[in-house]
Amino acid sequence: MEYLEFELPIKELEDQLQKCKVIGEESEVDVTETCKQIEKKLAAAQKDIYKNLTPWQRVQLSRHPERPYTLDHIRAICGDSFLELHGDRSFKDDKAMIGGLGKIGDQSFMFIGQQKGFNTKTRQYRNFGMANPEGYRKALRLMKSAEKFGIPVVTLLDTPGAYPGLEAEERGQGEAIARNILEMTRLKVPIITIIIGEGASGGALGIGVGDRVLMLENTWYSVISPESCSSILWRSWEYKEQAAEALKLTATDMKKLKLVDGIIKEPLGGAHRDRDKTFKSVSDAIVKNYEELKNLSPKDLVAQRMDKYAQMGVYKG
Repeated sequence: MEYLEFELPIKELEDQLQKCKVIGEESEVDVTETCKQIEKKLAAAQKDIYKNLTPWQRVQLSRHPERPYTLDHIRAICGDSFLELHGDRSFKDDKAMIGGLGKIGDQSFMFIGQQKGFNTKTRQYRNFGMANPEGYRKALRLMKSAEKFGIPVVTLLDTPGAYPGLEAEERGQGEAIARNILEMTRLKVPIITIIIGEGASGGALGIGVGDRVLMLENTWYSVISPESCSSILWRSWEYKEQAAEALKLTATDMKKLKLVDGIIKEPLGGAHRDRDKTFKSVSDAIVKNYEELKNLSPKDLVAQRMDKYAQMGVYKG
């Protein structure tokens, strides 16, 4: 298990507990009472640290290298029923954007999401979860297929942003994202969007327009990352913690501002601490929200979605 800087007190106590158990196993000494005391301290430390996380600490948790990614969620939720679909029928298959059909119970869904890598080789292969225009065009092609066959869409957001390279701009990065936002507002099937990690900028919005937008507890959703915001405002990355605070990017802030519809609880310590529990929570949230949306007519669905986004940012003085 990898530990973040603010988790080091927990690591120390977990190491102590492990050593204590080893001593008990290797000698005749009864260490039960000592172990209990350490466990008590550990539980108190975990509660104290994880209940009082700063926005920047939540950003760090959202990027934890052991946090489950899009494919982990899909494989856990759909099992063998997931069929990945490839290509935008124009340029190539973008490995940073994955999508395909999968089932939860007897209901089919079209899953689409950004995929990051877990080591140097796969990070390069997945372009660090930063999609090119062909990725957004692939996503749109899959959404249109889902609409044609009346299949609900589930999008999973986890990206540091759309790829900002010259070749991406030449192939129409801005247009591809804008086109997706336009088409998603009028898609005639339910769209459930879940932020499972980083939800940064237009890269996230390109697949982020939904009837229900949910965030996992330790994720963030913002127009810019704290580091980039810090470098623009203060000409330095040193102020990223203040930037994270000012951006109001946490799940609680987003819910309060009515920009997302709900928060999915994570296990204590983050999604990576108990993956199965996280996958179950995400699966249950998808099913629950689909049950609420499935009986709406396409006309009502689109009207409600448009109203929802039209009301964002309305300020009553």
